[in-house]
Amino acid sequence: MSVLSETTEMVDPVPGAGAPHLPAQPDLVQLLTPEGERVEHPDYSLEVSADELRALYRDLTLVRRWDVEATALQRQGELGLWASLQGQEAAQVGAGRAMAEGDMAFPTYREHGVAWTRGVDPLHVISMFRGVDQGGWDPVATGFNLYTVVIGAQTLHATGYAMGLQRDGADAAALAFLGDGATSQGEVNEAMVWAATFSAPVVFFCQNNQYAISAPIERQSRVPLFQRASGFGFPGVRVDGNDVLAVLAVTRAALAAAREGSGPTFIEAFTYRMGAHTTSDDPTRYRLASELEEWQLRDPIARLKAHLSRTGTADRAFFEAVDAEGDELAARIRTGTREMPEPTGTEIFDHVYAETTPELAQQRAEFVEYHASFEGA
Repeated sequence: MSVLSETTEMVDPVPGAGAPHLPAQPDLVQLLTPEGERVEHPDYSLEVSADELRALYRDLTLVRRWDVEATALQRQGELGLWASLQGQEAAQVGAGRAMAEGDMAFPTYREHGVAWTRGVDPLHVISMFRGVDQGGWDPVATGFNLYTVVIGAQTLHATGYAMGLQRDGADAAALAFLGDGATSQGEVNEAMVWAATFSAPVVFFCQNNQYAISAPIERQSRVPLFQRASGFGFPGVRVDGNDVLAVLAVTRAALAAAREGSGPTFIEAFTYRMGAHTTSDDPTRYRLASELEEWQLRDPIARLKAHLSRTGTADRAFFEAVDAEGDELAARIRTGTREMPEPTGTEIFDHVYAETTPELAQQRAEFVEYHASFEGA
């Protein structure tokens, strides 16, 4: 055996991952067990009606159906890419439904469930992944900013927006979404420094789905992610991200504190990405099937369905009606995606500024002239 191979074998691929000094994982804030049993938490109470429970189940089910259809459309060559949220529906729906009308969400590229709760048409999200526009919804009208593909950049946008709300005296807050991998980005740490310094009304909502593409969370942090907030001087909390009720309660409380002037909060929604990172990813190369099976037992939709059935809050007719609505949504998504008109080349210049600048007009003219120079143009 060579010296090089000996050295290679001795290297710990995850330094410190199994070290005894690592802190024990804390309990999650949970209001609904994986078996569908309602429990209470001393710090987070939630009054929710039967109608609201049924509405949350409808949200979760239809968002997943949208996700399944979009994944299938990508596999059929209709979309360039798709970032699945399967398994994270409760984290997104719970957070989205916790927002007030004047609040603004700053998503990554996976917050389809939040988009749904803010009234964004699924086809407006899909059109971006089809490549016919750069986001077809109005952020001001929906309170849902455009998707951000640059990892962590949206946390800076959210913090700046929150500081603007603060200076305007607005009774509103910003909700910044990020993944566990984004916590390793400089932009995220910079955003939290500014948010803490100015006590900005922003909530950082981290969906810890256990993997930053293929890197497990143990490779990124020796402490639970929510504990990092204390280093910046504001509270952090870990919630069961597969429990839509707990996410709703925790996010609602954090947003209320932000609006009241108490500053930022960091929420770690402990969940799991059941599918691939995106449709260009193969998760079988870095995780075991047994791990996926374990997390499937904590499925957010099955959990709420069990609760609704156990308590008699919903019957078979209700579940069948939601499934039928899902079929209708899927059909609309399939048809609407394939019928999206192709954009003209000059449309890319139309929405850069509210008023076209002379430089942009010149670039547009050069673009038109260049394309007209080709034979048959």
